[in-house]
Amino acid sequence: MAKKELLKVEGLKQYFPIKGGLLGRTVNHVKAVDDITFTIHEGETVSIVGESGCGKSTTGRAILRLEEPTEGKVSFNDVDLTSLSLRQMRKHRKDLQIIFQDPYASINPRQTVSDILNEAMTIQNSVPPKKRRKRIIELLETVGLNEYQADRYPHEFSGGQRQRIGIARALAVNPKLIICDEAVSALDVSIQAQVLNLLEELQEEYNLTYLFISHDLGVVRHISDRVIVMYLGKIVEIGEKEEIFEKPKHPYTKALLSAIPVPDPTHKKTHIALKGDVPSPIDPPAGCRFHTRCPFAQDKCKQEEPLLKTHRIMDETHQAACHFVEEIENGELLPRDYEIKPILN
Repeated sequence: MAKKELLKVEGLKQYFPIKGGLLGRTVNHVKAVDDITFTIHEGETVSIVGESGCGKSTTGRAILRLEEPTEGKVSFNDVDLTSLSLRQMRKHRKDLQIIFQDPYASINPRQTVSDILNEAMTIQNSVPPKKRRKRIIELLETVGLNEYQADRYPHEFSGGQRQRIGIARALAVNPKLIICDEAVSALDVSIQAQVLNLLEELQEEYNLTYLFISHDLGVVRHISDRVIVMYLGKIVEIGEKEEIFEKPKHPYTKALLSAIPVPDPTHKKTHIALKGDVPSPIDPPAGCRFHTRCPFAQDKCKQEEPLLKTHRIMDETHQAACHFVEEIENGELLPRDYEIKPILN
């Protein structure tokens, strides 16, 4: 039985104005997210990956309307969030929560843990006042903290513990979807594993749905069901985790995955070193945005933007935005002007 579609993003754009001149008029825009479409089903973990500045975090903030989207539609449980007033949107915020990257900057240092969790429940009125203390203790125990820590301040906790507080705050209002914005990137590797395992346990226990934003492909491989690959504000590939990691089709995805280190000195692996820098999102290239760095780029790539679609050699759930997927896979189109560097373990 197919799972229910929980979140649907259609044609989402997030442009930030650039002011200039004596009168401070808008002279251009930063096209942080430029016309992306995807869905997330109930109980699923969908990850967004890509280089810094590709629009991952902006996508998450636009979905929650922490930044007002420039254009597009975000439907949650068949409700168009972009059409709601701020007052109407406030009623839906308990269903959509976010865990931020920096667990210290995202919580108030002047409040105790108890105050932080109580504030979330008070704003959304998710728990009756008399039951809130009991619920706070339950939340702390759920995320691996103790009752006696409820009246401590954030500076008295380690980074991993502070992130657990952030997770408890998100859970305090009984959400359906949690956006994890680089939720483990600031933590030590051993602590990352603990927090990831905790997120998976909570997902199973509370039937949570995650949009997991990360640049760490190892973490994404561990936690995801499906993966979205972004480049310069566009989705270039989307598919099931195994399809993306075992059978990548877009040249950018292949280069990205080639950078993952393998903890095996006997394993021979090559790194596809792309030439050039990521173009500016203020004035992105015409056609395919990756053509300035792509070793397979042709004249068509410079003129015509490729559609995100399934190609003949791909599974139905796998889509890529590339004109020459089949030619590259069949060896009919060979790479040029780029380096393949052996990775020495």
